[in-house]
Amino acid sequence: MARQRIINGDDESRKTSASSDEPPRKPPAPPAIEFRPDDEKHDDELRPQKLDDVVGQRKAVERLRIMLDAAKKRNEPLGHLLFDGPPGLGKTTFATVIPKELGVDFQIASAPALTAPKDVLPYLTNASFGSVLFLDEIHRLPPAVEEFLYPVMEDFRVDIALGEGMNARTINMPLKKFTVIGATTRSGLLTAPLRDRFVNRLHLDFYDDDDLAEIVDRNARKLRTEIESDASAEISKRSRGTPRKANNLLYWCRDYADSRAKGRISVDVAKLALEMIEVDHVGLDELDRKYLLTLINIFAGGPAGLTAIAHSMSCPSDTLEDEIEPFLLRVGFLQRTPRGRVVTSAALAHLGIAIPEAPSQGTLF
Repeated sequence: MARQRIINGDDESRKTSASSDEPPRKPPAPPAIEFRPDDEKHDDELRPQKLDDVVGQRKAVERLRIMLDAAKKRNEPLGHLLFDGPPGLGKTTFATVIPKELGVDFQIASAPALTAPKDVLPYLTNASFGSVLFLDEIHRLPPAVEEFLYPVMEDFRVDIALGEGMNARTINMPLKKFTVIGATTRSGLLTAPLRDRFVNRLHLDFYDDDDLAEIVDRNARKLRTEIESDASAEISKRSRGTPRKANNLLYWCRDYADSRAKGRISVDVAKLALEMIEVDHVGLDELDRKYLLTLINIFAGGPAGLTAIAHSMSCPSDTLEDEIEPFLLRVGFLQRTPRGRVVTSAALAHLGIAIPEAPSQGTLF
């Protein structure tokens, strides 16, 4: 501490002498790229830190504001909350913002990693009043862990069985009231008893291009990257309505601009960067086009079964069903019929090809 005071004293003397001999200097010019108030540390963390900084999902945000305001006024923990929706839409973002808005502790756990009730106990015993426990991919909870959570979520108690047989006894350990926030991409896999124990439920839908463009602009400032508004719009159009995809494309465009465009992302630079990774103006990537071309060239546009398409592409069928088909169905490039998958005329127009005619089998007579 003494050394620190001496150094500070030397600094003060230097400042005094400099101010007496030299005219006051002008403050340095502000940087060309302005930063948002939530970017005080100028880090590369793109996740919003406050509810006011969340872009899009207006209905969910408004409902969440009411829940948080009511919980603060009553000085009670927030009711258990379930977020559902496709991947990359901000379920984890909302879950991390809520405890910051409430000013409470926050714990996060991955549901598939909780293989037994004993794995949950440390999170429950460390929970303080009003704190938040976030369970990601909650639909993958093992049945034993799920049933163990029933009295926890409803009565805030833990039932622990000691011993076996006739000498076994049960200990009821009370817990402090806290909030469980669950996130799932497949809400249909949740059991009814678990789903009903969530007091509130919010569904997140895909973003429109204007909201995604605003997200790209904001995150580009956080990344200290200069970007044109037209470039932000170009990236947002190819992001499939998903902020996570938009951020990934922004990272790639930033790398491309730093390497070949002096660090500035213009609309031409964005187009060149996205063409290099084969993401077209709709958002189709190489694997999406391979799926459509396989269905067109090998199966004459369909109908074709998922397994047959997967074997033809040398790709697992669950990858096609979970990663490729949802977007193709959403943009109207694919139909799922009882007989199989069928390509649509919109997909043919987008690819600029005509569907080949199926070979005729001829006649018997």
